[in-house]
Amino acid sequence: MPRSRGGGRGRGGQEAGRAELVSRSLQSAQHCLAGQDFGTAYAHYLLVLSLAPELRDDVKETFQYTLLKWAEELDSLSRVQDLFGCYEQALELFPDDEVICNSIGEHLFRMGFRDEAAGYFHKAVKLNPDYTDARENFYRVANWLVERWHFIMLNDIKRNMTYHSAIQKVVRLGCKTVLDIGAGTGILSMFAKNAGAHRVYACELSKTMYELACDIVAANKMETGIKILHMKSLDIDVPKHIPERVSLVVTETVDAGLFGEGIVESLIHAWEHLLLQPKPKGKDVNCEEYGQVIPAGAVVFGMAVECTEIRRHHRLSIQDVAGIHLPASVKFQSPAYSSVDSEETIEPYTTEKMSRVPGGYLPLTGSFETMTVDFNNLQELKSLATKKPHQISVPVIQEGVLDAIIVWFVLQLDDEHSLSTSPHEETCWEQAVYPVQNLPNYFVKPGDHVMMEVSCQDCYLRIQNIQILNADHGMDVERGSNKDEEESLVLGSEAELCSALASLQTSKPDEIRQTCTLESTEIALLNNVPYHEGFKAAMSKVLTSLTPNKQLQIMDVEGLGGEMNSENSPHITSDPFYVLDVSEGFSILPIIAGTLGLVKPYSSVEKEQHRLILDLISEANHFPRDTLEFWLRHVEDDCAVLQRPKSDKLWSIIILDVIETSGLIQQEMMEKAAISRSISFERLWISLRRFCSILSWSDPHGKQKHLED
Repeated sequence: MPRSRGGGRGRGGQEAGRAELVSRSLQSAQHCLAGQDFGTAYAHYLLVLSLAPELRDDVKETFQYTLLKWAEELDSLSRVQDLFGCYEQALELFPDDEVICNSIGEHLFRMGFRDEAAGYFHKAVKLNPDYTDARENFYRVANWLVERWHFIMLNDIKRNMTYHSAIQKVVRLGCKTVLDIGAGTGILSMFAKNAGAHRVYACELSKTMYELACDIVAANKMETGIKILHMKSLDIDVPKHIPERVSLVVTETVDAGLFGEGIVESLIHAWEHLLLQPKPKGKDVNCEEYGQVIPAGAVVFGMAVECTEIRRHHRLSIQDVAGIHLPASVKFQSPAYSSVDSEETIEPYTTEKMSRVPGGYLPLTGSFETMTVDFNNLQELKSLATKKPHQISVPVIQEGVLDAIIVWFVLQLDDEHSLSTSPHEETCWEQAVYPVQNLPNYFVKPGDHVMMEVSCQDCYLRIQNIQILNADHGMDVERGSNKDEEESLVLGSEAELCSALASLQTSKPDEIRQTCTLESTEIALLNNVPYHEGFKAAMSKVLTSLTPNKQLQIMDVEGLGGEMNSENSPHITSDPFYVLDVSEGFSILPIIAGTLGLVKPYSSVEKEQHRLILDLISEANHFPRDTLEFWLRHVEDDCAVLQRPKSDKLWSIIILDVIETSGLIQQEMMEKAAISRSISFERLWISLRRFCSILSWSDPHGKQKHLED
């Protein structure tokens, strides 16, 4: 009995001590919060919740507030490990708290982990569908992760029904085990299950799409019949991840250029590790005992076209813009062209919906077959990436300017069902576009031939070495027979061969001193002469308003006969106007500013290649040495980019471009705008591309463009 009473008093004393410690910790936490010492407050709340879990509901909101504030502080100090350590502790205490899940997602998203962020936003929405912040965050990250083509694809009724019919047919013939590679929303997996497949496996690499597929499959009450894996098909192992080899692989991992989503690599792996042996040709055997793929194969077609919209985005069409001469010694090219000789694996084409391209297009040749592929033939798939390029010669049927080779394909799902991505079809696919660049003359006429090399290097469809064979030389060029799976040009005598080589429109290597790769939007902007003339006039007006008693001197390069010396060049005095261009990407606006008299222009281009090219353009226009400065060469700290060049000098003009071609506002540029507003200046002029008031011009689509000072 005494021992029992003593034990009771001990437990009572422990409870009293625990209660006192909890009370003191709560008071300390509140005191720390009042002093904005969020780290210490967070530690006190952890202690309270570990000692008194029954208080979880009472302190939940205050704990959330403390956690979020402490997390912001850790984030600002770049203490990433501590930041997520705190969130792990918080989730142990509140595993189903939507606010904490949403906050973790926000930090992950800012750090670039969009898939992981989407997972936490999705969980927060599931926990509380009415939580507005989490729902908006989830939609925002979904716009990043769920490519727009998913929606277009799911709305393509013909595509869906054709796949459905092909899958239904082969499953009913006996293919009862199915693997869906690149499942996306899981629609093909559900087609297979509905058709009667016994076991369906699906893999999806994107975490967002994987979770979406799980939800969709569950909503259709098929979660017990479809096993979805969050992984690449290349990493699937039998029997580790799936218990058996399957009799059918279904996939739609094809892009506008057919091979760009890795279908060749994934099918080679599938045939070697995941599929049953291929069905013998010509034999009527049990379908379930052999493997096959939907789609069964494809035929790739091409066509040479004239298209001004493609031309303005991939080829410089002018040599002079707003008084600035762009020298022939500089070759501007788009990434699609530069990828030909690149060691990196870069998509060698761009894409367009040719039926809707502004201004339309003109076929210069008939359609021609470039390649066929059998997805049920392992050896053919393996040989694709190693096969040497084969040459194609296509007769010109229409006079025009050669701007691009466009490519589409017919996807043969089986011997009965097919899908075409032709420009004439209403389909979810766009066409692959191979811009033609680096020819001295792009004009073609009937009788000419367009020559090219076609290959599947790096598992990308590549069309390169595009050339023109003139009819004037009387060459008889025809397609040769298919030998050793390679096509060759059949030419006449040796003299004719020499004549043909001489007539090929190729550029001389020594004509080009420097090559500059620009994004297609940057090339289109360089081609926009009214845009640059509008900027020049607007800058001239602003500078004139700053010098009301002076006549602004405009440098006329052409009027100087291409020569400039100390007598006729504008003299940069000790007190010039400082102009800073912070436009995104390549911009010649600072060079144009340099023609406006007493101006010291600065460019903020980041790429060293672009700085070199701007220097060459300045030199070609006979600018005095060091007229143009590159701000980032003088700044070690990126935060100082928008500071004045000298403490006693001010920016007269800051050129700031915040509007994308699509009309969206660039968030990064808006941050620069906010910084620039805090700078001391004589007069700050922000140019909003494609916006209102004092000057206007027309874009290629006929819309009015404006500048505002």
